[in-house]
Amino acid sequence: MEPRTLHLLEFPKILKELSGFAVSEPGASACLLVRPYTDVLSVRLQLALLDQALRWVRESGFRLAPFPDFGGFFPVLDNPTRILDLDALFALSATLEQGRNARDLLEPYADRGWDELSAAVGGAPWPASTWSALRRCLSQEGHLKDESSPGLFSVRQEIRSIHQKCTKRVKDFVLSENIAQYLQDDFVTVSSDRYVLPLKVNFKNRFPGIIHDYSQTGETCYFEPMFLVEINNALQELKREERVEERKVFEYLTGLVRQEREGIEASYRGLVQLDLLMAKARLAEAIQARPLDVGPGLPARLIQARHPLLALQGGATQPLDIKLREGQQALIVSGGNAGGKTVCLKTMGLVALMAFSGLPVPVAEGSSLPLWTEVFVVLGDEQSIEEHVSTFTAQIQYFSRVWEQVGPQTLFLLDEFGAGTDPTQGAALAQAVIDGLLERGASTFAATHFPALKAYALATDKVRAASVLFDPKTKKPLFRLAYDQVGASIALDVAREHGLPHAILSRAEQYLLLDGTDTSAVLDRLNELAVQRERENDALAEEKKALRKKRDGLEARFEKERVRVLAEVRELAQGVLRDWKTERIGRKMALKKLSEARERLEPTPDAEAEAVVAALDFSELGPGARVSYRAWNKTGQVVEKDERKGQVKVDFDGVAMWVPFTELSLDGRAPREQKKTVQGSAADLGFAPRLDLRGLRADEALGELAKFLDASLLRGASQVEVIHGRGTGALRKEIHAYLRTQPSVASFVLANEDRGGDGMTEVTLK
Repeated sequence: MEPRTLHLLEFPKILKELSGFAVSEPGASACLLVRPYTDVLSVRLQLALLDQALRWVRESGFRLAPFPDFGGFFPVLDNPTRILDLDALFALSATLEQGRNARDLLEPYADRGWDELSAAVGGAPWPASTWSALRRCLSQEGHLKDESSPGLFSVRQEIRSIHQKCTKRVKDFVLSENIAQYLQDDFVTVSSDRYVLPLKVNFKNRFPGIIHDYSQTGETCYFEPMFLVEINNALQELKREERVEERKVFEYLTGLVRQEREGIEASYRGLVQLDLLMAKARLAEAIQARPLDVGPGLPARLIQARHPLLALQGGATQPLDIKLREGQQALIVSGGNAGGKTVCLKTMGLVALMAFSGLPVPVAEGSSLPLWTEVFVVLGDEQSIEEHVSTFTAQIQYFSRVWEQVGPQTLFLLDEFGAGTDPTQGAALAQAVIDGLLERGASTFAATHFPALKAYALATDKVRAASVLFDPKTKKPLFRLAYDQVGASIALDVAREHGLPHAILSRAEQYLLLDGTDTSAVLDRLNELAVQRERENDALAEEKKALRKKRDGLEARFEKERVRVLAEVRELAQGVLRDWKTERIGRKMALKKLSEARERLEPTPDAEAEAVVAALDFSELGPGARVSYRAWNKTGQVVEKDERKGQVKVDFDGVAMWVPFTELSLDGRAPREQKKTVQGSAADLGFAPRLDLRGLRADEALGELAKFLDASLLRGASQVEVIHGRGTGALRKEIHAYLRTQPSVASFVLANEDRGGDGMTEVTLK
């Protein structure tokens, strides 16, 4: 990507803002080095990484703490005689702790499929030995622990013993000599690594000893009595031994660092990249941005796009929809000055550069871009006084220089191309340039005031026209685009608003009328209609959003109520079944309660069903008549009827039961569709008097058989069939043994050979 393009589209400003979100100097430096990628795989990898990081940060609340720059740390390891000091080791420990913390916080999300994020955070080999040793040897305050080595522990114990001994000797001396009034402070202090007394200067010659130093005010001298000299000498020897032991620990830790240098460097680089990634996440949070979908064949479509720098400023920015239809390669934007044409082009260019760099962009969901490996820009005033080059000449020179690099993966932004010369020739040249770009397959976004180029945009295939909108009354820009139309330049209105003298404006209007090319009235009307259409679209979008929200709420309420009712009925059915099995209620009462539960779920019959029921005459239901049972959506044959109770006994393929005649219709009439609203074996409306247990284990088969027998009894079935297959006969034996223990089973026999023989058992229920 050309540095000129990055500069004109202000990409470095975005990187500077991004670096401000980093928590470390190396992370900030990595932010400033971000550049657009030129292959789809790299772009998609970065965008996937960003998307996963945003999800992770939202769910875990992860935040990276500052860590030091190790730019000068690793070269020290190249010299085998160099030893890392305490500050370097403590900085390394704090840095590794950041990496360990990130790995630990990501571990609970291992099942999310965040492979890219997992590789970035935990892909480097972990320096386990170094990490363990640093934690063992260094305290949270950055000191070397006593437990770092046995030798260090021993010598520090002796030093503490000397301190206690010295303190006791001093107290005894002060009390015995009664010299408390001579001391500036009532404590022992240390000067030049020796224990001394803070003695007032006036009394320094009263006692034998050594004066090591004076305070800044000169009122206190640090006095070492002679009885402390021997103790202090011993202390100095122990201090020397302590430094030797500390150096041994540093040598040991440095050796571990050298052994695991590869993992440490990789972990550090990973932490820097994680800082960059977290800076991207914080940038996304600051401007409400998201990763953009980028790939070959995707349309150039930015929904509710905002210029990233304007979004970072925090002011209210009007979002733009910048989009091409399928098969279109160019967008030509027209309309008045200060209406947002250049902002539209810059937004498209900067959003593209950021997306190709793996940065979040302020667009709405549904936005996408193809991958452009080259972005060229003709933007603003290109003239150079030093090089004696005019604006028009500078544009032509630039276009000529980059022309050979233009191809299908090129984005070209043209802001007022050809404006620095004769309007007629400039417009013709601009049309020819866009034709050439279309022929090479490049994507083009252009802004223009040329009437000829506006007409070209409306009449040319693969080109779409758009106009920036203005308020019809105030002529103030609305910073919105209306597509498939062109806009007036309203130069006179802009000049009037910015204080051009009225006399000059009046004369300009006269010249415009004399010229005979004033189409402003027509374009003003188009602008007015477009503004009205956009407002209607906005109103429709808001209404659609409200309806969708209302529908989602109703669906959620319906689903919640449905689950509640089903759970309630299921619990009721299971309760009835338990009561029946424990003989608290009889079979008829159980059937009655299940029927009541079913009726609670049945909707009120519609008019057609009521008409069917009303038309059915009880006298028509004689034995042998075919009827449909609406509740089960099954057909059966009338066996007998009870006129007093208004019930009919119907045989449903071997299962006979009494049914109120009002719930039946003659076979041939469409029975009312009935949804299965109760689940479970105890209330299954699709019951069949046959159970196939082939292929099941014995425990599974017996469980299914128990539920089947319960359901059969509740349906009033008198005989059922159990298919268990021949095989080795083991399953048949288990089933027969179970049937013998059931009080609801009257008898059971193997079926006849023509109906399955010893592969099926016929069971008669009580």
